[in-house]
Amino acid sequence: MFKKTVTMLLAMAVVGVGSLSAQGVEAAEVIKFGHVGQPGSLMDKTATEFAKRANEKLGDEAEVRVYGSSQLGGDTQMLRKLKLGTIDISLPSTVMSSVAPPFALFEMPFLVKDREHMARIRDDKLIRGKLDDAAASQNYKILGIWENGFRNITNNKRPIKTPDDLKGIKLRTPNGVWRVRMFKSYGANPTPMPYSETFVGLQTGAVDGQENPLAQIYPARFYEVQKYLSMSHHVYTPAYVLTGASWNRLSDHVKQVLEQTAQEMQPVALKYGAQLDEDLLAKLKDEGMEVNDIDHQAFIDASKPIYKSFEDEVDGGKQMVEEVQSLSKQ
Repeated sequence: MFKKTVTMLLAMAVVGVGSLSAQGVEAAEVIKFGHVGQPGSLMDKTATEFAKRANEKLGDEAEVRVYGSSQLGGDTQMLRKLKLGTIDISLPSTVMSSVAPPFALFEMPFLVKDREHMARIRDDKLIRGKLDDAAASQNYKILGIWENGFRNITNNKRPIKTPDDLKGIKLRTPNGVWRVRMFKSYGANPTPMPYSETFVGLQTGAVDGQENPLAQIYPARFYEVQKYLSMSHHVYTPAYVLTGASWNRLSDHVKQVLEQTAQEMQPVALKYGAQLDEDLLAKLKDEGMEVNDIDHQAFIDASKPIYKSFEDEVDGGKQMVEEVQSLSKQ
């Protein structure tokens, strides 16, 4: 009888410990990080590395889980989910120009000269202050500024060398009003479309071309449905490590780790981006894409009206453009 009682008590203790362990696993904070990048893309590489570094610091306190390939929705859907607090972090890019006017700064063509210039822009107090305030006005918080990259044009009609070559081309663009306006001014027929739908759009001929960084073009296998790659570098788009309503429910230590790690990843993202540009251009050529350079001056001249619109319509727009231009000379 005694032996039986002891056995029952030990069994109950084991169940209790198991129950506590299960509760402990469930109690760990799960931080959902969504992005639209395909496996192997810059977004995928940076988000994965961020999660690895953050999770090492967080231990059992919380876990960052990354959901790429639009698993949690497109950029616009994820922005809504951030506001609702149903996801915790996302990595939007162009779509931010539709969130608040100052983000349209990075819609200005040929504004960012290179990644060294971008690093100075990112760290500039005036520019970062404007972006932080703009995000806060819509109940978002920027944890860090990474990279989507320098964008280039692909299409099936002809090589793009001057703005005239874009006339009549149906070009997929992200959902950003300024990108649409820019390509309309060049003579193209811009068509906003979620990134996740772009391959099928190109494959079926719903659109003739698209524009993206090489780090998005190659992983999405656009080379299978596109003939020409024009190295325009027309716009540099940052990727914003963005959080929303759920931020306030996190502990101070978790917040500190996430923000520090996001900032720690800023130069890493630029390094990854530069390496991918070099590697992927060679791969795209190997896949048979016809690659050409553009007449930059012709595009710069054609871009003057979009700058004027930005400076006229965005509060402090002229000051922001001048600040960025001044940083290119350092």
